[in-house]
Amino acid sequence: MSKLPNITTSIFTVMSKMATEYNAINLSQGFPNFPVDERLTDIVARLAKENVHQYTPMAGYPPLMNKIAKLTQDSYNRTINPDLELLVTAGATQGIFTTILALVRENDEVIILDPSYDSYESPVLLCKAKPVRVALNDDYTPNWDRIEKACSAKTRLMIINNPHNPTGKILTENDFVQLKNLLEKYPNIIILSDEVYEYITFEEKHISAHTKDFLLDRCVMVSSFGKSFHITGWKIGYTIAPEHLMKEIKKVHQFLVFSVNSISQFAISEYLDVVDVNLLGKFYQEKRDYFQKLLQNSRFELKPCEGTYFQVASYANISNDDDVTFCKNLIIDHGVAAIPISTFYSDHKDQKLIRFCFAKDEFTLESAAKKLCDI
Repeated sequence: MSKLPNITTSIFTVMSKMATEYNAINLSQGFPNFPVDERLTDIVARLAKENVHQYTPMAGYPPLMNKIAKLTQDSYNRTINPDLELLVTAGATQGIFTTILALVRENDEVIILDPSYDSYESPVLLCKAKPVRVALNDDYTPNWDRIEKACSAKTRLMIINNPHNPTGKILTENDFVQLKNLLEKYPNIIILSDEVYEYITFEEKHISAHTKDFLLDRCVMVSSFGKSFHITGWKIGYTIAPEHLMKEIKKVHQFLVFSVNSISQFAISEYLDVVDVNLLGKFYQEKRDYFQKLLQNSRFELKPCEGTYFQVASYANISNDDDVTFCKNLIIDHGVAAIPISTFYSDHKDQKLIRFCFAKDEFTLESAAKKLCDI
């Protein structure tokens, strides 16, 4: 008997597989297709011949952990103890999975704000806990009244994703005020803050949970080097949490992966000495603006994108098909792959919206846009 009877193949896998089968331009799955920084690949090439191929300590390579602590200090003015409050993970998804398995108990409830990343629910179910899916407003702002009504004495964890996948929305100062008020009423709720796109915001600056004192003792922050440095296949990220939570997270981590890929940790440790994460926002804003310009004469209606490298678009002017059907036909008939937004909702709410990934080189964006403008 399956432990996850209602979990099927990820929509990302389905759309990427179809894109390959039909030789379509893949703007569905969130991975860049442009070259990695040569400074990083040069570091890897040199390290490959050095003695860096054995296990690192369970929590992470110590020099890398010290540099993550410095990055956190520089980015958010937060001082952490890397020995007690930091864990290097095999990607952000592993950090999320491990955190949920460590902290959520049978019959607990976990608040998930829809539309939501599809990896949040499965570990909750594996804990024999209850995912409580709460829809954001139609403009993707949190509905704090609705969220509060969903909370109870059983609520163990709330997951927030900022900047938000799939919508590109970012939380405001008022959202954190509302969150603080909510947590004062429910002092036992832990926050899991998925901030993998933290350095990819545009006109408005990202407000991190790291900057909020009321969260520091009850929040697990998840970050991704894969997203920040265009190396998604490396599957390396990290979590930061107060010692009393991190102790429990490490208990699960040591028997799930024990330690993360060694050469990637050594390489990123060196790379952090030369890279400027503050340039990422400008880099991706230029891509967003270029993609939007390319589509300005299309029949798609582009929604606001405040962060991440995803662009949500309405196809209501083009078709009455549901979004899954539209995306499949978009691949088959027009040679472009996208992700249907309904798949990020527990009730499969269909608003005729799809998600494009613009973390691509100019040729790819231009080729895709030409096809999309011809629809």
